[in-house]
Amino acid sequence: MSNHQKVAIVTGASQGIGEGLVRGYRAKGYNVVATSRSVKAGPDAGVHAVAGDIANPETAERVVREAIERFGRVDTLVNNAGVFTAKPFVDFTQEDYDLNFNVNVAGFFHITQRAARQMLKQGSGHIVTITTSLVDQPIAGVPAALASLTKGGLNSVTKGLALEYAKTGVRVNAVSPGIIKTPMHSPETHEFLSGLHPVGHMGEVSDIVDAVLYLEGAGFVTGEILRVDGGQNAGRW
Repeated sequence: MSNHQKVAIVTGASQGIGEGLVRGYRAKGYNVVATSRSVKAGPDAGVHAVAGDIANPETAERVVREAIERFGRVDTLVNNAGVFTAKPFVDFTQEDYDLNFNVNVAGFFHITQRAARQMLKQGSGHIVTITTSLVDQPIAGVPAALASLTKGGLNSVTKGLALEYAKTGVRVNAVSPGIIKTPMHSPETHEFLSGLHPVGHMGEVSDIVDAVLYLEGAGFVTGEILRVDGGQNAGRW
């Protein structure tokens, strides 16, 4: 298969935002390597599925290796895989801590390091990470200290890597969503969750896909935390 066609890796790709990102990149003509624990191969030859736990460095190694073997290059990595646990701070368990850091932090670190090596060889690339608006705008009644600890670190490393790679042709950005209407939120919670945004409704998967694809085409943008959160980042309301 030609190695001139661009290639995107999408983590957490089996449903919700990840599934939407796979469709979005395919619509732009990219080949896609889709990974998650439950992802399954489909009929589209332009989508290569790699099942595995993104917190495991062996999974990260396999995803990037198979992207190169199958499609010849890595142009974009979208770090979409993540977990979110909301409970009072003193009620978090060691299991909660391990899960959040393994998926949100280790899951970012291992695959980003490997994808970045390939991008640096190519002299171009784009790394995008999905974080959360709660990092900058906590919400009373939504205790989420582990999200702040882990996703806040991803916001910081986005800026750090953007400067580290600024002259290499590799850009690094993030998208910071509000609450998005995905299968993780049951329909009976939608009314309550809608009220947590100044605009009065939840975001759609397409809102995040559009933001990521905007950054994909914005060659002069790096180190950006693009907030797609219905106005939450503007402050108290």
